[in-house]
Amino acid sequence: MSPLAAAFADGSVPALIAALVTLEGVALSFLWRTRGIGIAPRALIGNLLSGACLMLAVRAALIDAPWMHVAAWLLLSLVAHLADLALRWSVRA
Repeated sequence: MSPLAAAFADGSVPALIAALVTLEGVALSFLWRTRGIGIAPRALIGNLLSGACLMLAVRAALIDAPWMHVAAWLLLSLVAHLADLALRWSVRA
């Protein structure tokens, strides 16, 4: 088995991607708070959290975790996604 295939099989790749999403959120928040550039953290958090939860659901599936763990990560992703939509939703009169 190649090293890349092994990294997918043991769930390392999705875990790394979830960690990178976290790092991205920290870096973007830092830029917003220190330089006032980029996107406000409030506008990012739902999107980033939803993506990270999806990656953790993929990881759970790859490592043959119980189905309830996969379902929990998917549910958390849905909640984050709906929170993101609620923050962005606007009604035009």
